[in-house]
Amino acid sequence: MPDLYHFWSSFESQRVRLALSCKGIEWADHALRYDDDQTFFDLGTARHVPQLVLDSGERLDHSERILWEADRHFPQGESLVAGRIDAAAWHALTEWRRRVDTILDRLYAPLRPAYRDIAADADTMAAYKAGVANKYGLSLEALANDRYAGYQQLARLSRLTQLARHLSQNRFYTGAISIADLLLTADLFPLQLHDGLSLPVDLMYYLERVQDTCGLDLRRGLVVDPA
Repeated sequence: MPDLYHFWSSFESQRVRLALSCKGIEWADHALRYDDDQTFFDLGTARHVPQLVLDSGERLDHSERILWEADRHFPQGESLVAGRIDAAAWHALTEWRRRVDTILDRLYAPLRPAYRDIAADADTMAAYKAGVANKYGLSLEALANDRYAGYQQLARLSRLTQLARHLSQNRFYTGAISIADLLLTADLFPLQLHDGLSLPVDLMYYLERVQDTCGLDLRRGLVVDPA
């Protein structure tokens, strides 16, 4: 049984959780507190999530690589790569993700305290707020108030309306569930937590469809979650 070390508030971790669940893999879930340094020291690695430790002892720590190699590491269950998405399509998707990374990171900053790894402890929350202010020169509240401009920029660069239409017509990014859907779902799901932001309806249906197909609810880990 692989071990997954993660933060609830990490979309990179959520990608891997979706992949394992979609593959039907049971895993030992290690949901860490945001200020947990000891676990990373014990693992002998930098403070970075996800950390996926396979039964062989091999440790994987890059979510895009884990997704691309999912069929090789976990041949059981439904394919998520072979016959579902080719290298060119995956490269194009990950290049898009890098282009919008700064925008999404800014949009997510005021959302992360909705997750238990940050919100469960007052000192952790205070440290997180200080870190955000130091990084952006703005408070969480100011970043939240800037969400509309950030979302419009993301929607324009990502052509979200056209993407939502494509996903409605094809059900999944390439027509069948693949690692592309896991990346998109994990990365776009948190935007629904912003007050006043409205994702295209077809995109919202898609995010639910991927979670249902994988058998994993991404609301797990929120301060108020369905567990």
